[in-house]
Parts: sequence; structure tokens; C-alpha cells
Amino acid sequence: MTRYHPLLVALHWLIALMVIVALVFGSLRLTAIPNDDPEKLFALRAHMSIGIMVLLLMLVRLATRSFSEKPPHASTGNALTDRLGVLTHWLFYLLIFAMAGSGIAMASMAGLPAIVFGGSGTPLPEDFSIYPPRIAHGIIATLIGLLLLLHVAAALYHQFVLKDGLFSRMWFGDRNG
Repeated sequence: MTRYHPLLVALHWLIALMVIVALVFGSLRLTAIPNDDPEKLFALRAHMSIGIMVLLLMLVRLATRSFSEKPPHASTGNALTDRLGVLTHWLFYLLIFAMAGSGIAMASMAGLPAIVFGGSGTPLPEDFSIYPPRIAHGIIATLIGLLLLLHVAAALYHQFVLKDGLFSRMWFGDRNG
């Protein structure tokens, strides 16, 4: 077995794209819009929808990962680095679920589901930083961003320095070829 299940491949790339969009949009656009600006509701609706979709897709990914055959772990030739690679993959799962949890907790505390999706007409809180999960949400976003950079650097190292064809494992094609 040389490749991951096609559903895992599709979920990997889709979730990666959605996480990057949510991180960039959340940190650059969403925080720049004042809470009393009507555009903030649209931005929150988009950000929260992406977050919910990432959570649901991660659950599907975790289930698929648990029940499908996987290729053996890629080796760098260094046992410590190899263990670090396995650890960072599980850390991605943990951080993504923690990010979703902090987002859900913050949204619940701020009454956002009724405001953003239900059209309650209630104004947004003046400042989301009064909710403790907001601090966690920001820290987790930074950690995911750093882990994402490490993940990309490791993938590029495998592909272009070790030249072990790692990229093909997370792409479509014959799983046994």
C-alpha cells in the first residue's frame, strides 16, 4: 500500500484549504470589521459555517482513517524525527477539535447562533475578548498556523531533499502501485 484512501486524500486537501481560509479570513478580515458594522454578520456567518464544516469533515476524516488501510509511516531515517512526524499529525487533530470547541463555546456565550443564523436582530457584543474562549481561539489559531508551516516544510523536505515521493501518498492514484 503506497497511498491513502481516496476519501482521506480528498478530505486532507479540502480541510487544508478550509482551515487556511478560516485562519486568514478570521485573523485578517473578521477582526478588522467593527462589531457594529452590518457586514460583520455576513463575515461571522461565513467564518462560523466554515468552522462547522471543518469540524464535521474532521469527524468523517477521523472515522475514515480509523477504518481504512494506510501506507506505512514515512521515514526520515531518524527515529526521533519520525516520532515527531506522527505526533504532529495527531496534534493537528487535537488543535482542530480544540479550535472548533473554543469557537462553539465563544459563539454560545455570545449568543451568536441566534444573532448570526437566526436573525434575532440582537446586536453583536461590543467585544468578543470578554469571553474566555476567545483567547483560546486566538492562541489555537496561532498554533495551527505554526504547525501548518512545519507540516508544509516537512512535506517539502521529504519531497525535494529526501526525494522519497511522499507527496504521492496524499494524492489520487493506484493505492498499491
